Amino acid sequence: MISANIGPNMLTTLLIPFRVIINFSFALVSTGIIGLLIILVGLPKLLLPIPAVQRLISTWANGIFRLWGYAMSAMFRLTQPMRWHIEGDSQLHRDSWYMIIANHRSWVDILVLMHLACRNMPMPRFFLKHQLIWAPIIGLGCWTLDMPFMKRYSRDQIARNPKLQGRDIETTRKKCQKFQHIPTTVINFCEGTRFTPEKHAKRNSPFQHLLPPKAGGTAFALQMMGDQFDAILDITIVYPAAKRPAVWQLLSGQLRDVYVNVETLPVADDLIGDYFADAEFKAHFHDWLNQRWVRKDKIISRVKSEISR
Repeated sequence: MISANIGPNMLTTLLIPFRVIINFSFALVSTGIIGLLIILVGLPKLLLPIPAVQRLISTWANGIFRLWGYAMSAMFRLTQPMRWHIEGDSQLHRDSWYMIIANHRSWVDILVLMHLACRNMPMPRFFLKHQLIWAPIIGLGCWTLDMPFMKRYSRDQIARNPKLQGRDIETTRKKCQKFQHIPTTVINFCEGTRFTPEKHAKRNSPFQHLLPPKAGGTAFALQMMGDQFDAILDITIVYPAAKRPAVWQLLSGQLRDVYVNVETLPVADDLIGDYFADAEFKAHFHDWLNQRWVRKDKIISRVKSEISR
């Protein structure tokens, strides 16, 4: 006979499978339906390579993409009492252009940024690995939304085929040109990968909670679109109760607190230059970005300290 005296911790454990099923099903169905709608709207882009028509289709697809942002935002509240702690500037507009520089802890970061963006920012664009273009629905949907698919080449590959030198930069250049026609938030996870203790040790990171930032992609995007960006948004994401928040914690209702700090920065003239050809500018940009990471590290330490009291 099962005791009726079930404590709150046991009840939470018993509810985990139901939360996972509900959240996963909601995310899968909403992503599938909205993704297919984006693809259907975007199919004429293959048949009508006319710039004006393609810009119109991108605008329609972008509107549908915002629906996905609302769906993912709703998932945070679907089966769990999520608490959002958002600090900093919030005077943002959908008809502006922004560059986000953010730390990267988990795939959940993308959903957090979607939650922030779907209300008062242009929908974000991510620089994606080229392999993702073959992902069912997601790949073609992201192509319709003009997200850049980046194909990185190793030094050995470039040595064997010098024509590959700079090809990823040229891809970025072409995609950034498309962003000029529709309000956009370009997102750069400057660490280049998700944080793990192993990567932290391997890179000999000078930061307590972060990997060293990589400056090239951010600098190049600013070089291409600096005059168009209305601001740089320095966003720090903290999950104070989780060492490494995973999608599982979100789906199972165990991710309860998300802290987000937003600082709006001007696109100063000294942040725009030729990163790959100007050694002096490259050193200056590295110093600027490292100082932003020093600030992020302090924010993360403060939040974790406050939550542990």
